[in-house]
Amino acid sequence: MEKVFEQFEKIGIIPVVVIDDAKDAAPLAKALLEGGLPCAEVTFRTAAAKETIKIISEKYPEMLVGAGTVLSTKQVDEAIEAGAKFIVSPGLNPKVVDYCLEKNIPVAPGVATPSEMELAMEKGLKVVKFFPAEPMGGLKFIKAVAAPYAELRFMPTGGINEENVREYLAYDRIIACGGSFMVKKELIKSGNFDEIKALTKKAADIVASVRG
Repeated sequence: MEKVFEQFEKIGIIPVVVIDDAKDAAPLAKALLEGGLPCAEVTFRTAAAKETIKIISEKYPEMLVGAGTVLSTKQVDEAIEAGAKFIVSPGLNPKVVDYCLEKNIPVAPGVATPSEMELAMEKGLKVVKFFPAEPMGGLKFIKAVAAPYAELRFMPTGGINEENVREYLAYDRIIACGGSFMVKKELIKSGNFDEIKALTKKAADIVASVRG
């Protein structure tokens, strides 16, 4: 479990991907790899999610691919069966978290309040998704709660973009940021993978400039 989160920290920005058609999975993974972010959080918002994870994990085993927007233990099973290496959820569903922990599956549930952070810590979690980051107060909020929850590290997602990601990454309690600004849905749908690669490279350069 810790190995996956170490990779999160190294990569810095986790692309949050929504794919409607699994045919886009391989070219998208190639663009992310060549752009310098060898990772994808494939959201279970579409019917193509499971097949997308399967294609990426089989064709590009060097990619760290996981499942996002996971809302049930059934989706956990589907994601892992397809080759997902980690699970991310928008909220903290105790049933989903417990299921992942029992099976030793890396999981980063979403939290937005101190109470949810305490629940995550009670379950032994060290990494949580902070969602939706910007609407909930962003980095200012994270810094305000960081002191009492010294064991936790955060993956802010929601409203993260090229303009604000640098500031998030500079704070040591941020393990990584989740973002879709380099994998915009319209770019995937139109097959503009060269633009995705260029935006990914810009994102990877930001990580390198902040974290070395």
